[in-house]
Amino acid sequence: MNTNEICNQKKGLKLTDRQRAIIVGLVLGDGHLETQNNGRTYRLKVEHAEPQGDYVRWLFDELREWIPAGEPYVKVRKNGERNIGFNTYSHPSLRYYGQQFYEKKVKRMPKIIAKMIEPASVAVWFMDDGSRKSAKHQTYNIHTLGYSESDLKVAQEALLKRFGITTALHSQKGKYWRLYIPRESASRFEQLVAPYLQPILSMHHKLGTMPKK
Repeated sequence: MNTNEICNQKKGLKLTDRQRAIIVGLVLGDGHLETQNNGRTYRLKVEHAEPQGDYVRWLFDELREWIPAGEPYVKVRKNGERNIGFNTYSHPSLRYYGQQFYEKKVKRMPKIIAKMIEPASVAVWFMDDGSRKSAKHQTYNIHTLGYSESDLKVAQEALLKRFGITTALHSQKGKYWRLYIPRESASRFEQLVAPYLQPILSMHHKLGTMPKK
């Protein structure tokens, strides 16, 4: 694709509601937004270990028209492990998310996250950073190590307000925090995220036995 074709492709791009929700979930989790022109445009970077390749390909398909490459890239690390990922176009439509999620290049929890988050956002965030506590427990964790306690309190309020999901904050080593979904909210949480995990085999273990649709 030549430069004119790329420019025309980018001009025609418009985020769908589903894509917006997925992007929010990605940036809440392991996704990264970066700008190379002082915030006029941003691009989204996504990368995971190869065992989660079907998840990356699902994300790739969901955002397909926003990605210049024809397929996800594969990167071989020094230890021989392989990662799979993709980068979107740099585009002004992603600026809103860059402004909400970053302050001086540091990721933060948007104060208006309750207005931004959707079921797909929660599911993608969980697929990025979540896990079942153990095979013996019907409870879940979202490993939110990059956020402060005050950031996560904002997220807690959003999950309760939007979806009726109660959470607790667990401290790790007195420095890091994670969101904990207790038993009383586990079923509600499962039903919220399961439809998004259902087609992605590498994600099934995160919920244990997948709930029926």
